[in-house]
Amino acid sequence: MSLSYDDWSEAIRDGELVGLECDDCGNITGAPKAACTECGSRSVSRVSLPDEGTVYSETTVAVAPEGFEGGYKVGIVELGGTGARVLGRLDDEAEIGDEVGFVGVFENRDEPAPVFGLR
Repeated sequence: MSLSYDDWSEAIRDGELVGLECDDCGNITGAPKAACTECGSRSVSRVSLPDEGTVYSETTVAVAPEGFEGGYKVGIVELGGTGARVLGRLDDEAEIGDEVGFVGVFENRDEPAPVFGLR
């Protein structure tokens, strides 16, 4: 079963992180894709992902795009040893290497983003 952006967005709003697992090589991703990012196979299945992980990368957006308030932190979180990475908002204290958990959803113009806080 594939995973559309609308399916992914609905799951985030319902408090669940979902991704795709390649049926051929087992690679797991944290966002909708048409094919496996490792082997290119189009045989992928929707999977539930852990709601805890480690901050892999982070940055602070000081000058925000139109429609956003500035001074917020975003990062890539590697989820629970799956190898899947998700881009989301971070609480202000989170740094690279910190353990974080999925704590909510930030929404702008009907586009959700997961929010991660320190554990």
